[in-house]
Amino acid sequence: MAKICLCLTASTIKRNLEIVNKYRNFADIVELRVDCLDPDERLGIRHFPKLAEIPTILTIRRTSDGGRFTSGEGVRIKLLAQGLAYAEADSRQNFAYVDLEDDLRVPGLEEAARAFGTKIIRSYHNIHGMPDDIPGKTNSMRHVGDELIKIAVTVKTTADALKVFRASKADLDESNAGGKGIILSCMGHYGHFSRILAEKFGSFLSYANALQEEAEDAAAGAGAQSSGAETGLIDVQELAELYRFRKISKDTKIYGIIGNPIRNSLKQWFFNTVFGMEEMNAVYAPFPTDSLHDFMELAGELDIQGLSVAAPYKEAALRWIKPGGEANNIGTCNTIKRSGDEWLGFNTDVYGFSQSILDFLGRKNLKRHKITVIGAGGSAKAVAHEIYRLGGKALILNRSQHKAMAIAGDYGFRWGGLDAQGQALMKKYSDIVIQTTNAGMEGCDIADIITEHKFNGKELVMDLVYKPLSTPFLERTAAAGCRTINGFDMFIHQACQQYTRLTGKDFPVRYLQKIRLDR
Repeated sequence: MAKICLCLTASTIKRNLEIVNKYRNFADIVELRVDCLDPDERLGIRHFPKLAEIPTILTIRRTSDGGRFTSGEGVRIKLLAQGLAYAEADSRQNFAYVDLEDDLRVPGLEEAARAFGTKIIRSYHNIHGMPDDIPGKTNSMRHVGDELIKIAVTVKTTADALKVFRASKADLDESNAGGKGIILSCMGHYGHFSRILAEKFGSFLSYANALQEEAEDAAAGAGAQSSGAETGLIDVQELAELYRFRKISKDTKIYGIIGNPIRNSLKQWFFNTVFGMEEMNAVYAPFPTDSLHDFMELAGELDIQGLSVAAPYKEAALRWIKPGGEANNIGTCNTIKRSGDEWLGFNTDVYGFSQSILDFLGRKNLKRHKITVIGAGGSAKAVAHEIYRLGGKALILNRSQHKAMAIAGDYGFRWGGLDAQGQALMKKYSDIVIQTTNAGMEGCDIADIITEHKFNGKELVMDLVYKPLSTPFLERTAAAGCRTINGFDMFIHQACQQYTRLTGKDFPVRYLQKIRLDR
């Protein structure tokens, strides 16, 4: 079973020990990154395993391998030797592992480690990409049978992630490593999911960080902050608790969300929370992707059972699903489920929107309501479909007018651009205004997409964004006197429906109130 390794990157031993004690229950092993310590702190590394009381990896990473050690190989070898010197009879007080790069061959150091029970991790790091032949590289590093082989590569695309997974399968098939002889670390945005699915990759352990602590230390000038979003890092508590990492086995069913970006999605929290409450042998992982084609190949090899589909792939996903379903009729798909060798497609956005807007209005339909829909993406298609089904009339506004026209034409709606002329049309379609774009979402450069339009306070306003709960658009319209609702209620409704579609089980409504309160 794969283990969790907590990387310790604070600048002092005292601070690293504080982090160990705070997150002890979430880690099986810790890695002391000596290269991150202040120079005078490095002299005290020998006693760290005894103080930490947890198996510890001794690592001094060079800058060429993505670390911070700049003092030269002679100094680094001396520090490694000091960390291993004066070994205790009780091996728990010594370093459990020492990380030595493939090009660092120091027989005396290696013999000393083995003599006192310290295992060697033989590592290869490529912060710029990956070798053409990963299995070949792995085999070339296996000089001594008792060494753990570590391959850490930078995954820049979904195709790269697929390549690493195929290499992991080849390694397990050919080397009889059984998941115990190799560590795979996929650095980068597109490799983030591999840290959650380390067991599926046959990796001995998965590296995690105390991201909140690193952020606080960086803000206080006591260390450099690691960016989980940029490097694919994952928080150790999140890995252990939310993803229930220690319960992931070869039989665990994999679900997830695809899109780009997906960092603002709450789906990981929702599904994994419910899976935990239900004690299901399942995990829901984030899969940012730059190529739907490459990802569907990866999904097949990972045996992924079902997926939530986020922008920009809601329309493109239609090409991969069995024709004739509800998603094809709507023209957008946010849910796909494996059925034998095929994928079935659904759209739960329509259900989520209808439940949310009708509850908000206290009505059973949208008859006699004239509604403006801002945007023309996958979410806008679902909203337009439901407005038509519920008897409403709509105006579709979008920066690219041909996209607005395409949606409006299906239902006999009006359409226009986000220019002065288009916004003037809103005066006749202002009972309800629905914002369906990413404007205002955390990380989005655009805060409010229709800043020129003046609201009179009589409009009902809905923004499908739910993170943050109050966008600049909602704040502006609320200040004008409008009744407003964000996208969280829609999210909950459609996620419950999505759970049923993906798992084939009725959503356990007894958990719904607790989920709402937890968030």
